Amino acid sequence: MRLNRSTDIGLRVLMLGAARDRLLTIDELAESLDVPRHHLAKVVQRLQHLELLETVRGRSGGVRLAAAARSASVGGIVRELEGETEVVDCDGCPLNSGCRLRRALRAAQEAFYVSLDPITVEELTGPPTEQILLALGRA
Repeated sequence: MRLNRSTDIGLRVLMLGAARDRLLTIDELAESLDVPRHHLAKVVQRLQHLELLETVRGRSGGVRLAAAARSASVGGIVRELEGETEVVDCDGCPLNSGCRLRRALRAAQEAFYVSLDPITVEELTGPPTEQILLALGRA
């Protein structure tokens, strides 16, 4: 299974937010994660909507990890960010109504999510990852 680019960016934003544990600007996040600012802003907006990030408006504004985000399940986050998409697009396939492959792929996709369920955002930022996250964008 391949994650959407937005999901990948979202997970990295959450990891960086957990490691740095302070207010971060969109520009700082974009530079640290080497992603386009516009795309990152959309991802941050989605994470805020999911109550994983808090935003602070104004001149010294930015975003920070919401308190509950540290213990949030990575599987749950990936489900939310990926949406109801399936591994393959079966629209128009003549086997669609009785295809066993589609069922098997759905089961595999759910197994993927289940394997991520016990992992939390905080667990993703332990050593040595934390040091790498703290060093990003500071060259």
